[in-house]
Amino acid sequence: MKIHYLQHVPFETPGEILTWAKERNYPVEGTMMFNNENLPNLGEFDLLFVMGGPMGVHDEKQYPWLKEEKSFLKQAIESGKTIVGICLGAQLLAHVLGASVRKNIVKEIGWFPVSLTPIGWELPLFRNLPATFDAFHWHGDTFEIPENGLQIASSEACANQAFIAEDRLIGLQFHLEIGRNGVERLVRHCGNELLEGGEYVQGPEVILEEGRNYGSMKTILFQLLDQVASTVKAKN
Repeated sequence: MKIHYLQHVPFETPGEILTWAKERNYPVEGTMMFNNENLPNLGEFDLLFVMGGPMGVHDEKQYPWLKEEKSFLKQAIESGKTIVGICLGAQLLAHVLGASVRKNIVKEIGWFPVSLTPIGWELPLFRNLPATFDAFHWHGDTFEIPENGLQIASSEACANQAFIAEDRLIGLQFHLEIGRNGVERLVRHCGNELLEGGEYVQGPEVILEEGRNYGSMKTILFQLLDQVASTVKAKN
């Protein structure tokens, strides 16, 4: 099973997704959108990951490559590819599927629990996950659930934390793939957002405190991706 990922800034990488793929001997290639690298041919991958980034889905003037990326995602969806979007990637996926992407009522930055919806509990892809689990967040925007999509998870600060459409298009607003180094990079590059404060914006000392259970997030991520991979293999 061949994997490809789209990366939007140098400091938001696939993180533990690469560890998962390496342990299972899945070949991985990536496109650095911020370097204007060429997008792959659709036949070059079976599973696509769309990573996060500080820009918004409507920021095409500042980031012209967003227009090309949206067109590519539309083609990938129409060709039947399985796609997992994370944070900005989930918003891009929802946007291409015709759903609204807008400012959330509040920014959600830091460590906050995510809960599966009753629908999420029942779906094979998600039912092995805990009903509620801690995840890392860094977002000010949110997506509506695409037409014919299902709301899979929510949090106190953001109602739509995850969706699935057509049994193969998955959007996760939260981060499970991030490790300690990834969190440190976000604080370093985007820490100005923390100065604004807010009920759901933690300070850097809280975000970076020792004892965060990165291992638990990794376990949940691997459980989810194993389920995703099994559906890709069954389809192929």
